[in-house]
Amino acid sequence: MNSFKTLRWTVVFLALSAGCEPGSIRQADAPASGDDVQSETPDVALESPDVLDVSTGSDARHDVEADADPDLDSNSSSDSDLGVALDPDADADADPALDVDSDSSADPDPEPAPSCPPDNQGPGTLPNGTIAGELSFPNPTLRNATILWALSGDANANSEVSVRFREQGASAWRRGMDLRRAPANSIGGFAWTDRHSGSLFNLAPATRYEVELLLVDPDGGCALREASFATRPVPAPMPAAPVKAVTPATFSAVLASAQPGDIVEFTAGSYPAFSMSRDGEASKPIVLRAQAGESVVVGGDLVVSNRKYIHVSGFTVNGRIRLNSSQAMSITNNRVNTTGNGIDSALRSEDNYIADNVVIGQTVWAESSLGFQGNNNGEGILVSGPGHVVEHNRVSGFRDCLSTLEPNSGGVDLYSLDFINNDVSNCPDDGVEADYCWHNCRVIGNRFTNVFMMASSQPGYGGPTYFIRNVGYNVVGSAFKLHNGTIGDVLLHNTIVKNGHAFNVNTEVPYARQFTRNNVFIGGPGNTFGVYNSGDGRVIWLPHAHPSGDYDYDGFGSTTGTFTGRLGTATFTSLAELRSRTSEKNAVHVSLAIFADTIAYPSAPFPELNPVDLRLTGVSAAIDAGASIANINDGFTGAGPDLGAHEFGTPLPVYGPR
Repeated sequence: MNSFKTLRWTVVFLALSAGCEPGSIRQADAPASGDDVQSETPDVALESPDVLDVSTGSDARHDVEADADPDLDSNSSSDSDLGVALDPDADADADPALDVDSDSSADPDPEPAPSCPPDNQGPGTLPNGTIAGELSFPNPTLRNATILWALSGDANANSEVSVRFREQGASAWRRGMDLRRAPANSIGGFAWTDRHSGSLFNLAPATRYEVELLLVDPDGGCALREASFATRPVPAPMPAAPVKAVTPATFSAVLASAQPGDIVEFTAGSYPAFSMSRDGEASKPIVLRAQAGESVVVGGDLVVSNRKYIHVSGFTVNGRIRLNSSQAMSITNNRVNTTGNGIDSALRSEDNYIADNVVIGQTVWAESSLGFQGNNNGEGILVSGPGHVVEHNRVSGFRDCLSTLEPNSGGVDLYSLDFINNDVSNCPDDGVEADYCWHNCRVIGNRFTNVFMMASSQPGYGGPTYFIRNVGYNVVGSAFKLHNGTIGDVLLHNTIVKNGHAFNVNTEVPYARQFTRNNVFIGGPGNTFGVYNSGDGRVIWLPHAHPSGDYDYDGFGSTTGTFTGRLGTATFTSLAELRSRTSEKNAVHVSLAIFADTIAYPSAPFPELNPVDLRLTGVSAAIDAGASIANINDGFTGAGPDLGAHEFGTPLPVYGPR
């Protein structure tokens, strides 16, 4: 592999007893000391006052000291994407950019089947014991699946759920990341009930999986559930489908009489805006496609609203592609040039596939464009409803480049959503706005360049909302906008190089139950841009982090040469103080020198900067410094996972269209 790291096989063991540590997180040996804005929208306080007093149980690891300096300011049978192996010998459909867990193989199961401990059988006794409820897998996508397990009791929120899974008929099991506990609560009038929830990553499309889940509460209550679900296939035309060629003079009549399974092939030319009035079927989609190698231009909106099983591919659209109230649509390989929204679903839709498009807006990356009140316009790709896969798109020049629809605009059922390996730039509000996520929104492997807020979760409704292996360069405001009392965000293996504070959240409303591991945050001297200040280069500025947050195994640095900050009520002026006073017991000090390429600090964010390669060099404090997380980094090499988005020695992901 290389002279600094040696390849090793990683065998994942399944924890079965209630008294062991949560099996999905295997802590690597503690590394040696590794020296090498304002809120834009009004925050909404949590409606339940219990959120700030909630018993955090096994998640209460954010033990901070009250020495604050006053001067320091996330079982359905429905068939419905994540990680493809980083192995360069993987098949052509296995894009290394999509990988979360780079080891897609499974070793033989080394443990007996999971079972309840002899002294903890069946339902527990309320209020602290747990009674297991309904298990479901809503809207599996192509390569990921959501797990929801309802429960009663567990008032102290210390029950745990371990997961293992395998392809149906296989003998070997793989370990999943433990489900996240989401206590009942409400935010802004939206309420949810007690649950365990989480995702399985790096699955194969069109494949049925078997799952075993073990719920154990040390206060009483144990349940073992077995279930199965199937992932969705990659959308494709019907085999041997009839092809009907059309011209600008004939296309309207052919579309009006199109039958399920038809391929309507548009020959070269300019076409007016049009709407589709026919539906395909699950195994017989209607395909609208441009003739290969030809320029097919639509002069206005291409509308496939209120439709299902329609594929749209290969067009240049000078307007919008609209798919309101749609189902199982495939929008691929198009170029959209727009003055407003690009590809949008402003009403509830389900299980759409939006991939390999280029979507260009007219918003300019400039200081005057920053924030929700800036000189900006449009949503690049906008979705509402569950089960959508938005992957490998290039999106640039919008207020929010990727976005979920807000509830006051009609956004509903925002769960089981995948935003994967998109190349996102010049977004003066949010790179991805994953706001109001109900649970299991997955933002994975994206590249963000020139963004005000890289990833927004304001709020998440209990979580988990996953942000995994994203890279952000020239971020001006915050890498993660955890506003409006968001709960349950999971930040894993992200790499951030930004102006001002390295890891900051600018809100006075507490954010709760965050879980961070293996991230890299590097900042430096900041400035005021418009009405927003990026901070003075502290490595952490999270003064309103609730004690239920679990932060550890992250790397921090500042080009100021200082190492100061605040996490919750604890302030620090050195790595040693960060480790001793907060939950970041295994944090390391990193700098721009951890990268193989020479990376310039973004001291002047405007005009736009080019994307950079943020892969690691072989010798730095980030190497082997992470925590092992099942189904996220199983294929690491060396003594432990590397920090940041890229394991050393892996190829650069494919960002944007393939």
